[in-house]
Amino acid sequence: MIYLSLIDHWQVYARPLAEVKEWYAKTFPGEGEGPEDAAPGGHIPGQIAGTSPSTGPQAEGNPAQGDAGTMEGESGEDGAGAESPKGTASGEESPDASQVTSGDPGSGQEGSLDGQEGEPDGEGIQDPPGQDTSEPVYMTVEDSYFADAVFIGDSRTVGMYEYGGLEEISTFYATKGLTVYKLFDAEIVPVEGQKKKMTVEEALQQNSFSKIYLMVGINEMGTGTVDTFVEKYKEVVDHLLELQPDAILYIQGLIKVTTARSQKGDYINNEGIVARNEALEKLADNQRTFYLDVNPLICDETGGMEASYTFDGVHLKAQYIEIWKDFLKCHAIQMERGE
Repeated sequence: MIYLSLIDHWQVYARPLAEVKEWYAKTFPGEGEGPEDAAPGGHIPGQIAGTSPSTGPQAEGNPAQGDAGTMEGESGEDGAGAESPKGTASGEESPDASQVTSGDPGSGQEGSLDGQEGEPDGEGIQDPPGQDTSEPVYMTVEDSYFADAVFIGDSRTVGMYEYGGLEEISTFYATKGLTVYKLFDAEIVPVEGQKKKMTVEEALQQNSFSKIYLMVGINEMGTGTVDTFVEKYKEVVDHLLELQPDAILYIQGLIKVTTARSQKGDYINNEGIVARNEALEKLADNQRTFYLDVNPLICDETGGMEASYTFDGVHLKAQYIEIWKDFLKCHAIQMERGE
């Protein structure tokens, strides 16, 4: 009873109780309030406008299905430009200017959940259609888990290849300067026995994987807006899953830069990274796509990357790649091929 009243606010049971009350009143006229007494205060909590029985008051301000809020949205602009000159702190091609603009989050509708008119009692958030709101169940694995995995990304993923100890176990389609816009077109995958390279798309058409680890976005910080970036990112995710129908995909949040690097005032800043990561997290359905964010393990009290972990404010030093790798090993999903 305490849980239903204080935690759930009777949202789950309000309508069934109302229907029982109506049935009781019709079946046993004059017998008293009956099932209504099951609710504290002598009334059925959570009566929702449009669904309450005729014998009970209707609450104003509630959505028809009892939801008490809307999805909060946020959009931002990281700046304009196409690519930055070489020699930036990131060592990657990127635009030379940025500006982050966050939109106002949507406000949730408040209404009565205890049958009292005009008394808001909690808020809810609508989930995107088809999304699995349950938390994924992760397990801890050994390096062998990555034997059928492909890592796709920019110079940060190159760092994982060079210092993560997975170069002989996993496949890496990574190169300095890779962006979400060039991911399928850039010729970065060596062709065995030949002195040429093929595109990631061609490589994925020729090889099969069970896991895809994707991290791109730092080079796009000064291009377009958060919305345009995530729109393109979603297209990439969808196409990757089409090319690899038996794979699950890990969307890796962008690793933050140091606070000092963020405060330089150019396109690379943690505000923009946070805005993009928040949008990327919403792409995960916890069925085939999962969102992973290593930032809490490598950031200091200022919210930026720990300064001692990096040599340029952007990339992890070799010895700290292990933190990232161990995080991935502790956040693995068990899924058989064909599921």
